[in-house]
Amino acid sequence: MGALTDSRKRLSADHRLLPSFPPSPPPPSKKPKLATLPSSSSSLADASSPPSPPPPHLPSSSSAAAQGPSSSSSAAAGGASTSYASSLPPSRHRRLPPPPPHPRPIHGPQRVLRAFRLGSALSRPNPSCFTPSPSSPQHPRSLGLEQYVELVNSVAHPPPPPSPTTTDAPTRVEVIAVDDAEERKDEEEAREEEEEEVKGSVVVRRVPLYKELYEASSRRRDAKLRALEFEVRLAEKGRLGLEQLADVLPRFGPRKEDEPFVPFTDEDEDSVDHALGGRNRHERLVVHESSNIVITRETLQCLNEMEWLNDEVINLYLELLKERELREPNKFLKCHFFNTFFYKKLITGGYDYKSVRRWTTKRKLGYSLLECDKIFVPIHKEVHWCLAVINIRDKKFQFLDSLGSMDMKALRTLARYLVDEVKDKSGQHIDALSWKQEGVKNLPLQENGWDCGMFMLKYIDFYSRDMGLTFGQKHMHYFRKRTAKEILNLRAE
Repeated sequence: MGALTDSRKRLSADHRLLPSFPPSPPPPSKKPKLATLPSSSSSLADASSPPSPPPPHLPSSSSAAAQGPSSSSSAAAGGASTSYASSLPPSRHRRLPPPPPHPRPIHGPQRVLRAFRLGSALSRPNPSCFTPSPSSPQHPRSLGLEQYVELVNSVAHPPPPPSPTTTDAPTRVEVIAVDDAEERKDEEEAREEEEEEVKGSVVVRRVPLYKELYEASSRRRDAKLRALEFEVRLAEKGRLGLEQLADVLPRFGPRKEDEPFVPFTDEDEDSVDHALGGRNRHERLVVHESSNIVITRETLQCLNEMEWLNDEVINLYLELLKERELREPNKFLKCHFFNTFFYKKLITGGYDYKSVRRWTTKRKLGYSLLECDKIFVPIHKEVHWCLAVINIRDKKFQFLDSLGSMDMKALRTLARYLVDEVKDKSGQHIDALSWKQEGVKNLPLQENGWDCGMFMLKYIDFYSRDMGLTFGQKHMHYFRKRTAKEILNLRAE
């Protein structure tokens, strides 16, 4: 079949090239598979007659091999070849030439461009793209460079919207002389300043949206960035005074109201439990050199639950409060703390100022009592601790009792003492007897029979901080341990 196909291709090619010559016979090695059918009348005669020799132009296989191509060409040139070609089947005799290729437009798929509100304009075919040219086949042209430049220019500089008074009449074009260079420069600067530009319904962002959201989320979670943002805002404004700064800075640190309630660490808990629960009762735990107060384990164990506070613990704690004030004078009020023996000495024999006259010399204290804001006087009534406060700043006397009682006699005694003290030390006369003498409203009260001394110490501690009395009976267990810790460290916090 392959040789037959090649013969057909050569036959069709020869027919197109040389239409006047008859087709060449098939090669001798190939016998025609289809032959002309003899007629009925001639078939009987052919059957009775002997086989006729082959035509002279058709050689045998042996002679064909000897003659070669020259014999084939000479045979094809004879007249007998014409009669033989007429006897071939019609399919081998003549074949129509193949039709010429059909002109077909070449184009690719076009995507509808929805950007810049041009989807409807690009989805419709452009008549200018199908303009036929005489030298090229008629097929649609793609969007060229000029059309693309016109599209970009129309988006970058859209035409102004028509005025509402537009009619079908031809509009009048007014030419305004404007410096185009300066106008374009201003437009470019304005576009550079804007972070986002809106063109139609498409938003063009200089930074992707996911990056903006990620950076904003990181800034909110980062504490260092929040502190830096605060410093930047503070530097940009530059108008915060010292008073405003004092109001702002406490927001970034512990509040003043939380300072008296700082929780213990594990190390502090262990040291306090060991000091309050040891067996050697006479062991010296601390010695305060300036006041010469020695605290043994037996003395400190009064800070255990259900124990009354003794003079040594109260007086040492008052010394520590004074040292705290001198260490941080801007944080605490200027106060004077009398020890537990002062009032008892003052009222010996009724009233005896001379017995306590040398307790408050300026050489010993370094200041006078009138320079203080508040003066604290512990009062011990046999089995109960109370507190009297000489409030020089507000010019009044206050009495604080955790059982809710009031002692006006003690306040009058202290008013008389203040008059004698000022007259003796400075030679001045003040009318302290006319100052207001009162109790304290909403005073925290004890709910048992052994926490009066601890209530008195916390009254002094909170007032020296210039704070309200924001504690109660539930805090006494914590305050006992905190007082023991501060005594062991010889430092009030």
